[in-house]
Amino acid sequence: MNLVLLGVLVYVAIQLAIGLLVSRNMTSESEYFLAGRRLKFGIATMTVFATWFGAETCIGSAGAVYEEGLAGGRADPFGYALCIFFMGALFAVPLWKRKLTTLGDLFRIRYSRRVEELAVLLMVPGSVMWAAAQIKAFGHVIDVTSDLGAGVGITVAAAVVITYTVAGGLLADAVTDVIQGVALIIGLAVLFISGIYALGGVEGAVASVEPERLRVFSGDGLGMMERIEAWAIPIFGSVMSQELVARTLAARSANVARAATLTASGLYICVGLIPAMLGLVGPALVPGLEDPEQLLPAAAMELLPTFLYILFAGALISAILSTVDSALLAASALISHNLIVPFFKGANDRMKVRTARVTVVILGLIAYGLAWQSGGVYELVEEASAFGSAGIFIVVVFALFGKYGGNVAAFLSLAVGGAMWIFGSYVFEVSYPYLLSLLSAFLVYVIIGWFERTPPTPELLPEASPSQ
Repeated sequence: MNLVLLGVLVYVAIQLAIGLLVSRNMTSESEYFLAGRRLKFGIATMTVFATWFGAETCIGSAGAVYEEGLAGGRADPFGYALCIFFMGALFAVPLWKRKLTTLGDLFRIRYSRRVEELAVLLMVPGSVMWAAAQIKAFGHVIDVTSDLGAGVGITVAAAVVITYTVAGGLLADAVTDVIQGVALIIGLAVLFISGIYALGGVEGAVASVEPERLRVFSGDGLGMMERIEAWAIPIFGSVMSQELVARTLAARSANVARAATLTASGLYICVGLIPAMLGLVGPALVPGLEDPEQLLPAAAMELLPTFLYILFAGALISAILSTVDSALLAASALISHNLIVPFFKGANDRMKVRTARVTVVILGLIAYGLAWQSGGVYELVEEASAFGSAGIFIVVVFALFGKYGGNVAAFLSLAVGGAMWIFGSYVFEVSYPYLLSLLSAFLVYVIIGWFERTPPTPELLPEASPSQ
């Protein structure tokens, strides 16, 4: 085993040990999924940042910018930074005040059990695909770090992340997020400075970038609707993800939930620009990469001495672990808390936590299979953000900010939104399936909601069941 790989594995083992230490007295769903709802501002900020700042930013975004210029970074870091900002500015406080365990609870409380079940079935695949993206990125790092190959790397990644998630919970994740976030920021800063130095300083780095690669909103070969689609997916598709919502619900107060997410969005864009800048100068640093998503680990191996490379690779893997832990935990929370546990009346806390952990293992294995079958990390992340999320976003907005619409409007909005994205993407292959699904979900909710507002006639009153 080479020294670099050994160092990375030691780094991962330390993270596992911290997670086990923090989570050793975890006995309830609230502790496992929401850290007992006691996260303070600093740790809440870092866990939002570290959860979102994972493979798609360090691996996927850097590779996309390497290929397309800054236009390739429209989703990450720009789109996801806006997503986190909107969570803090608009949704954090009303979500926190409802004292939910998962976002799925909102659909049951505002609408019905049936709407809750459909919403969960639409949200879970996105989280599993997100986890698969992180596992694939982990495999990239192992592949570059050693001669084990991408397949072995993905397998090692799956084993580690499943163990990491089962052992810990949100509290363990949040505590390690602080360490991981700081380590990653330092590691990216060191790599960026080394890259600029290797290109002859700031002037040399600037000179190495072709002007057309600096365009963010143009030069990507997309039409207006396709460009709006590319921005809408990370913003509207992820703002109501269970991963982000869970961090909001875990804050100790509504003010902390809002302040932490707003601060995390600023931190995200500042740090996220580092991989983007490395992607811009990447063709000069590491020309002719066969797989652009290996840019960061390949550049680090070439530019950094062994000790610093070990620290950087460890920090990168930490970021990936943080994100995949959150994704598997989110999917597990939705399935175990909203689908499985309700069937077992009187289930105690120990049974609930055990159910959640078993669910993590099953979902982790599914994510492992997806990582083998998928294309790139960036592709997986876009799929995760778009799948079923249009209807989720529309229904949650109506649920949080008014009483318009009821069970039927919510159910059909979720179903039509999900169906439109699937058919638009895979059957009709339209250029902007997410925008169509978003518009369809909105129109269905508004139209059906109008009829639900009409008072039932006396002869239909016994059969009617208006939602509350």
